[in-house]
Amino acid sequence: MKKFKKFYLEITSVCNLACSFCPPTLRDKQFISLEDFAKRLDQIKPHTDYINLHVKGEPLLHPKLGQLLDISAEKGFYVNITTNGTLIAKKKQQLLNKPALRQINFSLHSYQGQAEPLNNEHYLKNVFAFIKEATCQSDLIISLRLWNLSQANMLNLEVAKNRDILEMIESEFGLTYKIEEKSKPGSGIKIADRIYINQDYLFNWPSLAEVEDDGKGFCYGLRNQAAILSDGTVVPCCLDGEGVINLGNINEQNFSEIIVSERAVALVEGFSRRVAVEELCRKCGYRKKFGN
Repeated sequence: MKKFKKFYLEITSVCNLACSFCPPTLRDKQFISLEDFAKRLDQIKPHTDYINLHVKGEPLLHPKLGQLLDISAEKGFYVNITTNGTLIAKKKQQLLNKPALRQINFSLHSYQGQAEPLNNEHYLKNVFAFIKEATCQSDLIISLRLWNLSQANMLNLEVAKNRDILEMIESEFGLTYKIEEKSKPGSGIKIADRIYINQDYLFNWPSLAEVEDDGKGFCYGLRNQAAILSDGTVVPCCLDGEGVINLGNINEQNFSEIIVSERAVALVEGFSRRVAVEELCRKCGYRKKFGN
């Protein structure tokens, strides 16, 4: 039975922000029901023990988030949540002391990605307050993400752009050094017990509107990760936010059957030969991170 290291289970396609780096989904707005969530966990249980509650959408918007975490615990899953953090003060009671919750990733670059930037001092104060309370009560892991660096100008403009938020982090956690002196793109640094900061380069979401490249390269899609959108569509990775590579629907067919379908097998075997057989994959620059 194929096991996936990363499994993305989207619980809503709705988001409360309009970040410049994240194209809005064209799919119907949807929140997964408790019944459908439980059914999907039963189907994917043979394939993973760890789930991430997003592909697109803001998971903290789900009105029954706490119950989803309870169901996850009942079925033996460990949950990771990636959030923009803007709702953390309102939703903290649905997150605190949940046995299934393993890690929360805060996409701090979200506050800079708006047409009208958020009040970062108020924004971060709420994030910091939650971190302090949650880490005191549990073994929760926290990752503070700033994924907005540029390959061309990382050491100048991008670092300066992040300096205000980095200063607030340094002050909050009593750091005696500047974070950018120790951090490297793509790798996190530990700033406190179970608390990390991770800076990385900005990436473009793949789109059929992009220019197709030579099709060479490698990807871990369907090899160590898979995803299910809120409507049940199974896709090979967390970057197929529109369900372009629709492998089947978990509401109509068992997940174990979907991932051994002709299209799914062709995708995996293609990357074994370092060839992207799907059009969307040939228009995805992210796979270049893994070499040719």
